[in-house]
Amino acid sequence: MITKENRLLDPASDGIGGAGTPPVITATRQDGDGDQPPIPALLPIMPVRGLVLFPGTTIPLHVQRPASLKLLDESLSQSKVIGFVTQTNDKDNPAPEDLYKVGTAATVLKLLRQQDGSAVIAVQALRRIAIRRVTQSQPYIRAEVEVLESLPPPHQDKEWDAAVKNLRETALQLLELTPDATDQARALVRSMEDPGRLADVLAANLNLEVPQKQYILEELDVVKRVRSVQLRVSSQLEIAQLQQKLQQDVASQFTDAQRRAYLREQIKAIQRELGEEPEGPDEQIEQLRKRLEESQAPKEIMDQAERELRRLRSIPPASPEFSVINNYLETLAELPWNKQSEDNLDLDQAQRVLDRDHYDLEKVKRRLIEYLAVRKLNPSGRGPILCFLGPPGVGKTSLGQSIADALGRKFSRMSLGGIRDEAEIRGHRRTYIGAMPGRIIQELRRVGTRNPVLMLDEIDKLGMDFRGDPASALLEVLDPRQNHTFVDRFLDVPFDLSQIIFIATANYMDPVPPALRDRMEVIEIPGYTEREKLEIARKYLVKRQLEENGLKPGQCQWEPAALTTVIEDYTREAGVRELERRIGAVCRAVAAKVARGECQAVTVTPEMVRELLGPARYVRETRLKTNNPGVVTGLAYTPVGGEVLFIEATRYPGKANITLTGQIGNVMRESAQAALSLVRTRAADLGIDPAAFADNDIHVHVPSGAVPKDGPSAGVAMFTAIASLFSNTPVRSDVAMTGEITLRGLVLPIGGLKEKTLAALRAGIENVIIPRLNEKDLFDLPEEVKQKLQFTLAENVDEVLAAALERDERVGHDGLPRESNFAESG
Repeated sequence: MITKENRLLDPASDGIGGAGTPPVITATRQDGDGDQPPIPALLPIMPVRGLVLFPGTTIPLHVQRPASLKLLDESLSQSKVIGFVTQTNDKDNPAPEDLYKVGTAATVLKLLRQQDGSAVIAVQALRRIAIRRVTQSQPYIRAEVEVLESLPPPHQDKEWDAAVKNLRETALQLLELTPDATDQARALVRSMEDPGRLADVLAANLNLEVPQKQYILEELDVVKRVRSVQLRVSSQLEIAQLQQKLQQDVASQFTDAQRRAYLREQIKAIQRELGEEPEGPDEQIEQLRKRLEESQAPKEIMDQAERELRRLRSIPPASPEFSVINNYLETLAELPWNKQSEDNLDLDQAQRVLDRDHYDLEKVKRRLIEYLAVRKLNPSGRGPILCFLGPPGVGKTSLGQSIADALGRKFSRMSLGGIRDEAEIRGHRRTYIGAMPGRIIQELRRVGTRNPVLMLDEIDKLGMDFRGDPASALLEVLDPRQNHTFVDRFLDVPFDLSQIIFIATANYMDPVPPALRDRMEVIEIPGYTEREKLEIARKYLVKRQLEENGLKPGQCQWEPAALTTVIEDYTREAGVRELERRIGAVCRAVAAKVARGECQAVTVTPEMVRELLGPARYVRETRLKTNNPGVVTGLAYTPVGGEVLFIEATRYPGKANITLTGQIGNVMRESAQAALSLVRTRAADLGIDPAAFADNDIHVHVPSGAVPKDGPSAGVAMFTAIASLFSNTPVRSDVAMTGEITLRGLVLPIGGLKEKTLAALRAGIENVIIPRLNEKDLFDLPEEVKQKLQFTLAENVDEVLAAALERDERVGHDGLPRESNFAESG
């Protein structure tokens, strides 16, 4: 329809433009024809292509043909009026027979010469003309013309007035639906009173083919012309209304996904304009196919991928399913189906790497060397599934990295602490939005090999809730007989995990389900002795902290006594994590002094350690100074290592009640009850008056009441404390003991022997009573412990009392106290 005024456009006499493209023109408002220039009977004729000029319109034309330019040069000096007639074809040099017989006489309002030799003219169409005789065809056409007069419409005819009004209203409705229609165009349609001129202006702006416009131009009957234009305006209005309705329907169903797809297409169009041609779906699919072939996946995997590729071709890129399948195929292509690291089978080199990074831990190192030896003899063997069990800070996690370095494999660590969803292990089904593979497949995708060292850190911290049990999901992963066909729910195809070396870590094995525990080879990594901590600090920790704090070895040197001070007075742990932090604190203080220029080098002494770290944070429990009846030194195993545990018993008149204090757990309470029952049954043998139990209450207290305590291993200590109390026989202060008791008087084995003996050594204990059934565990104790401690292996409580209670000079030839000793003191 009528659009913006005063715009130059391309339709021109030289053929620029095409049929059916409406020109952007303006109408000329005229009240009469008296001010129009006269139209000569002989006119120069300028052919135009793809354009029909209607009287009453103004239009710019771009003139390029030599004949048309010559016409302007020769004719405008004589008259501004030129005849414009539309061609019946697209010839570049039309003859008179290539033109319609009816055209329009127009006056040239303005002429602008262009640098390329062409010209732009602004013309105002005046009247219809008909070519009667051609008088000249070269260099341009000149012809005798006749001005055509329109047949006037009827006067005071209601039907005619309704037809004109209907045409005007229909045109205004069409203008409302035309995006670039101006207010001036609407005002022009409302104010134009001449029906014939209104029909001409509307016809000039309708989207019609050239023959249809030419038909309207040749129609001299105003009534028929108005009806013809009305028919075409109504048709265009109906099309515009349908388009608007479709746009509204589409907009109402335009989802966020479709909007994103539309914006992506716009981005692609911009990229094409910039010469950055985006990849189409076909290119993406071919690249995926190429990557899948390069991954050397097994045949069944490739068959599955091929099925998904065929589905991908049939899905529009804007569909959400397209991105899901594309993500799935990318995951398949990036998995290391046939990529693996070559093992370093040099056993001596592997041993050197392990010794370089970790002190001691001979059992772990020996197990890894054995695996390498088996791998060397049987390259197709499965990877081991190990579990490092020990307190925090003993190097379980860092040991995994050293193992990977020794084997020449990639290392990946997967923390299991707090995981409650079994989909974290098995993956999510692809039917869910945002589905992804499980953590194991993700780690393999990241490291890029199918045989890494994969550490399952904190396996004892796994949770369980309504989303499943991750520990149960690990059963397949950690089973050497099953994990070669592990199926992740996202992949839905088997993946071989048998070449992976799985290393789990745990602080306790109690929370680990028995079925999962059965699948792992548990290697205990107990706490370090003070001598071992000193060696670790000297060889590893000090060097690392000097490097992290920017100090050179010559700028900060540690005396062994300074390290010993840090170990004894500022740390209480089985590992060395807190020890490293304390060493780092001292190194930072030294770095500050060096940076200020206060000194060039510092030697760290015990006095300097106390100055920088403040008062000692921990006071070690030491052996009892005196021997008192009812007081026994026990041994306990805590998460940070072993500790000595004093058990105190006293009695006072009462009614045979027993009171237990010190935040004692249920198992420990039961041990105290069993110990009392066992003492009462052996009262005669111990020289105790049975009536003493009925006339007295007993109070058993375990100091450090803020610390929870539990377990059966304090049974022998409680039995000894009660027996010593009622027999009034002191317990030797240089003796510590551990063991579980039964009502028959047997001493049962306990755990954590290394940690407990280390605690006894730190406290200055010289003799340790342990169950005879723990004799096998003495092999694993450090040599320092075995040299400095004397062990008494007790099979029953009689042997415990014989070694723990003080004896007078009257002893038998077998070294055991006689019964009269207890009778006299009872």
